[in-house]
Amino acid sequence: MDCSPPNGRPWFLYVIACRGGSLYTGISTDVARRFAVHQAGKGARYTKSHPPEKLLLTVEFPNRSHALQAEYAFKQLSAAEKRAFCMRHENVSD
Repeated sequence: MDCSPPNGRPWFLYVIACRGGSLYTGISTDVARRFAVHQAGKGARYTKSHPPEKLLLTVEFPNRSHALQAEYAFKQLSAAEKRAFCMRHENVSD
């Protein structure tokens, strides 16, 4: 089953630096919109209590399935490994 959006847009894994030094990881077809939702306190429960400070990384995937697999794999990394990955892949959004 193809999990691509009907309009064929890619999916993205994104990593946000949150207040207190923690990281939040998610997936979306529109990272800028999703980041704005997180900043407004209307996103995930985690970002309501750990406000987002900066979008650190976005990585493009051809469909939702691949993005979900990458999200799962990324969340299995230690905090140090996640930060190192973000530093190595600096297609960083400001």
